[in-house]
Amino acid sequence: MRVAIVTESFLPQLNGVTTSVCRVAECLREQGHKAVIIAPGPGPSSFAGHLVRTIPGFTVRGFRAGIPTAALTRTLRDFRPDVLHAASPFLVGARGLQAAEHMDIPSVAIYQTDMPSYVQQHGPGPIGRGAAEITWRWIRGLHEKAGRTLAPSQPTLDELRARRIPRTALWGRGVDTTLFTPRWKDDQETKDLRRTLAPNGEVLLGYVGRIAPEKELHRLVELATIPGSRIVIVGEGPSRTEIGALLSEAVARQSGRPNLPPVFLGKRSGEELARAYAAFDVFVHTGTKETFGQTLQEAAAMALPVVAPGVGGPLDLVAHGVTGYHFDPDRSGDLRRWSTALVEDAALRESMGAAGLERVRNRSWSALTEQLVGHYATTIDEHRTAA
Repeated sequence: MRVAIVTESFLPQLNGVTTSVCRVAECLREQGHKAVIIAPGPGPSSFAGHLVRTIPGFTVRGFRAGIPTAALTRTLRDFRPDVLHAASPFLVGARGLQAAEHMDIPSVAIYQTDMPSYVQQHGPGPIGRGAAEITWRWIRGLHEKAGRTLAPSQPTLDELRARRIPRTALWGRGVDTTLFTPRWKDDQETKDLRRTLAPNGEVLLGYVGRIAPEKELHRLVELATIPGSRIVIVGEGPSRTEIGALLSEAVARQSGRPNLPPVFLGKRSGEELARAYAAFDVFVHTGTKETFGQTLQEAAAMALPVVAPGVGGPLDLVAHGVTGYHFDPDRSGDLRRWSTALVEDAALRESMGAAGLERVRNRSWSALTEQLVGHYATTIDEHRTAA
């Protein structure tokens, strides 16, 4: 099968969309398919044996966005794909879906980023709500052009259907269980990192991801004074200075013997990211607008218990009371309540971590890509039938 992947984000930008595109591209190659990747530049000229065509781009709040140009259409015409894969379509993806419709190419759209919620968060009151509704109308219009829209979690699928997005189905995300494995806990560099982060045996509460307003990291203030713990953050973003000051001040105000200040490890990937996970005791996620939550799966693959909001994607990924806890984002102190339960009980951390690991054992990217190819094939068949 020949697949044209049109994505809003790609290397060197690291985020959930990029990760999904990279893993799918690798697995498509392994399974004998051919792809071309069309993405905002600058970027590599090839990836996993596939050609990469870059288009002009610009940066907004740390995100690299593409400018749809005629090069996109030319690439599709030259490559002659069997199906177009629109990864988290918005600007570039909209142009890709439009071109696919014009060129009679079957298309599958992957819904991944809750753009309406992000837009609403950056606008005050009625302005934000109005902007979110406008964004939803845009999203509905572009997804109506897709032969099928795939949602990463049941709550997100329900939201898309409530918003009258047609032809929807569920497709989750894989996790690299070769890279993300509890075996890293025995690695000497991991042990050295842990001794540095927890010199007095502190329980490490870790977060991995973008440091930005939409991730709601201000909620970590609730954890700053849990006795015997320390907050560790992996990632970068526009809120780095603000969140650092907020958490450091919360620790400094603590009476008695204050915790060590939070530590920021910066952006990490590959083995360095795996070592950071392995140094944690508990994984904490704070964002309430996640359609999925890939880092929650990575943490589970590292045998970490997870505390995450009881809304959106985490509802599918965290079994409350089994692999971790859901906290109520509307109840002050609820994040602290469940995190404290894990800080105080090492046996509970171990049992929940083991349960989480068991749940992700069969979520390999290879298996998920086979499912995706099945969606491609069904979409192609439906397209032919409708012609």
